[in-house]
Amino acid sequence: MSTTDSDSTADGTARQAASDADSGTEVTGPVVDLQDVTFGYTATPVIEDVSLTIDSGEYVAMVGPNGSGKSTLMQLLLGLLEPDTGSAQLFGERASRFDDGERIGYVAQHASAAKEMPITVREVVKMGRFAHLDLGRVGGGDPILDALREKPLATAREILNTVFGRLSAADWNAVDDALETVGMSAFVDRRITQLSGGQRQRAFIARALASEADLLVLDEPTVGVDAESVDAFYDLLASLNAQGITVLLIEHDLGAVVEHADRVVCLNREIYFDGPTEEFVESDALARAFGTEARFLSGVGE
Repeated sequence: MSTTDSDSTADGTARQAASDADSGTEVTGPVVDLQDVTFGYTATPVIEDVSLTIDSGEYVAMVGPNGSGKSTLMQLLLGLLEPDTGSAQLFGERASRFDDGERIGYVAQHASAAKEMPITVREVVKMGRFAHLDLGRVGGGDPILDALREKPLATAREILNTVFGRLSAADWNAVDDALETVGMSAFVDRRITQLSGGQRQRAFIARALASEADLLVLDEPTVGVDAESVDAFYDLLASLNAQGITVLLIEHDLGAVVEHADRVVCLNREIYFDGPTEEFVESDALARAFGTEARFLSGVGE
């Protein structure tokens, strides 16, 4: 092959790669990739030599005793903390520099604190669209100057809406679809203060869905939620996972983990078990990770 042919091929490959990136082609590889991560708030490590990979579409539950480092590990994999040693990647990028926020939906352990917020369900879910408000989408993907020439009034309106945080018709459709998916359409105008714990958590999941998240991270989301709502909540998570959303659940309720998750990661500063739920039930990971607490958990899986 001549030098000219080689240059032409390289240029074509580069143009194809750029085209794929612009068209939103999915990047292959794990959603979460931690390698040999150690972290401590002081000289004593809270997380030590942890490696964890989560692939697209998995339903993973993380368990461990109080103070085991579960929430810290979650912050590391989301890029909210930087490892002291090792590496943390999110969708193939360094987690602490990952800025594609719409790809991640997060439901916090204390989302129930939102019951003090004087806002409606629709306003909560609307927040999920804010990550999509950028000038890059103005003009339907065409360069802004071209869009201004071809559709000056419509493009100017889009720019103003984006600058001032106003949602488009497509954004509101995404909000309505998310509310319908979680079964909260009938509560759109109800204030968060008037909802039950289970309903509030559904509203926050709807916010994640409205952002079109690929990864849903939930930190003990059923704390303070009644038993009937918990069952419905896990049915919803299973349905979302079946649609292709990756689920990472940090949960204190081992019975729920065994019943619903496909894979369990058992943590107490280091990983004591990482594998299928059925194997976790048969393993001695509980006894090793939970120590004396394990005797209160011996009925798990029976």
